[in-house]
Amino acid sequence: MKTENRTRCIIYTRVMGYHRPIESFNIGKLGEHRERKYFLEQKTADK
Repeated sequence: MKTENRTRCIIYTRVMGYHRPIESFNIGKLGEHRERKYFLEQKTADK
């Protein structure tokens, strides 16, 4: 798909208890966001 045909989307993330778009981050916060580690939470075995 050509770039000009795509719909721009805004990505939000939770910061300090509320959601903000990452496009409004300053350079330091953008760097911090890029370094985040993502993981999948696994269920624990029922005992």
